[in-house]
Amino acid sequence: MIWGFSALNSEQVKAINELEDKMGITLLAFSDANLKYADLSAEDLEEVHRLEKELNLSLVAVKV
Repeated sequence: MIWGFSALNSEQVKAINELEDKMGITLLAFSDANLKYADLSAEDLEEVHRLEKELNLSLVAVKV
């Protein structure tokens, strides 16, 4: 199972924003998704790692 950012409706966004404002924090909403990890070669995986370092973020390769 892979978790990804949730697709939120306007009411959900409003409720989250209100709690964020009240608490002075940022909340990220995640939901499970029906995705599978991509089968990467060692070379492809190296390319992904290189880009992660270059962009200073984490990437997840999935098969859609």
